[in-house]
Amino acid sequence: MSIFEKTKERLIRYAKIDTRSDAFSDTIPSTEKQFDLLNLLVEELKEIGLDEVELNPNNAFVTATLPANTSKEVPSIGFIAHVDTADFNSVNVQPNVIENYDGLAITLNTDEDIVMDPVDFPNLNNYIGETLITTDGTTLLGADDKAGIAEIITAVEYLVNHPEIEHGKVRVAFGPDEEIGRGADHFDAEGFDVDFAYTMDGGPEGELEYESFNAAGATVTITGKNIHPGTAKGKMLNAVTVMKEFINEFPELEVPEHTEDREGFYHISDVEGSVDKAVLRMIIRDHDRKLFEDRKAFVQSAVNKINDNYISKPLELELEDQYYNMGEIIEKDMTPVELAQNAMETLDIQPRIYPIRGGTDGSKISFMGIPTPNIFAGGENMHGRFEFVSVETMEKATNVIIKIVELNAKKF
Repeated sequence: MSIFEKTKERLIRYAKIDTRSDAFSDTIPSTEKQFDLLNLLVEELKEIGLDEVELNPNNAFVTATLPANTSKEVPSIGFIAHVDTADFNSVNVQPNVIENYDGLAITLNTDEDIVMDPVDFPNLNNYIGETLITTDGTTLLGADDKAGIAEIITAVEYLVNHPEIEHGKVRVAFGPDEEIGRGADHFDAEGFDVDFAYTMDGGPEGELEYESFNAAGATVTITGKNIHPGTAKGKMLNAVTVMKEFINEFPELEVPEHTEDREGFYHISDVEGSVDKAVLRMIIRDHDRKLFEDRKAFVQSAVNKINDNYISKPLELELEDQYYNMGEIIEKDMTPVELAQNAMETLDIQPRIYPIRGGTDGSKISFMGIPTPNIFAGGENMHGRFEFVSVETMEKATNVIIKIVELNAKKF
C-alpha cells in the first residue's frame, strides 16, 4: 500500500474514534475516551516494529522509538501529534472521500442541506483534482490532529521498511488535551530524550512555524446582590450589569475578528450569569512578550477600576499564563527550522514561514528544553463541520518527515 493510501486509511480510521477533550475536567486525560485511540496507537506502533512503545499512565502520552541505523553521531529527532479534538460534535464521525475534486460546491449532508461552497470557502480552489476527506456536515473531522498522527506513523513505518535510508534515533509521541491547552503540561521532555522535535499540527501545505502567541486565560467572577426588583433601589447589585461595565473597558477592535498577523487580542470566550453571580472567561494573546504582559496588566487594571466603583469590590480575577512564544527558544538555534525548510524545498514544496496565531504543544515543549517548531498536517476549516483535508497534502507531509530524517543524517 502506498503512502497516499496508508495516510488516507489511517486518518479515516482514527477520525471515527471520538476523542473530544473537556476543558472543565481535571483528569489526565480530560476524557476517558481519548484512551480508545491512545491504546490503539500502542498496538499499531508495536505492529510496525518500533521499540520502547509505552503509554505513560501519568501524562497519557504514547511514546516509541525508531533506533538509529547509523554509527555516525547525528542529532535525535522527535515527532509529536495530539489525539484529542476540539469542542464541536465528535460523536459518530463519518468521513466522506471525494476523489478528483471538481471545484464545485460539495453537499456534505443532503438531509440537512449542509453545503460547502467555494464561494464561502475559496481555499477549496487550491485542491481541484485532488482527493478530499470531508465530514458528513454534522461533526468535525478531526484532521486536527489525526492527520498528523497518520503522517507520523506512516513515515516511521516507511523508515522501518526502508533500512537503506540512513537515520539517527527518531522518537514519536502522541498525547491528549492539546485543544484545551493542557496536553503538554506533564510531558516528560527529559524522558523523550531528543535534540529537537516537530509537532505535525499545522494547516495547508508548506506551513512551517516557529513562533506562536504568548497566551493567558482569565476568569472574572462577579458577585452581585439580588433584591426583589420592586424594592431594589439603592440595594440591588446586578452582577450581569457589572459584567457589562467590565466588558466596556476593552478596546472594541482588539478582538480576533479584527486582528491579523502579529496583532494581539482579548477574546471573551464564555459568559454566564444572573443577578447574584456572573462569570466571564477570556483569553489574552500577543506574540510580543512585553505587549503580552501589558495586556495582562490591562485586565487587572480594568478589574481594579470597576471594583473602585463599588464598596463590595464585586470582581475577582483569576489570571493564568498558558504558554509562551516558542520563538524565544527556537531562535537561539534555527537548526530544526532550517532542516525542515531544506526538506520541503528538496521536495518542491514552498515553505510558508509565519507566526502561528495560536499555539501548539511545541509552545510548551520548547520551554521544556526541546525546540519544537510546527509543520503542516493538511487540515483546513478546522474545528467544525466544514473541516476537510487533502490526501495529497497528507502524503507530502509524510514525505517531509522522511526527508527531514534522511537529510539530518546526511549532514554528518
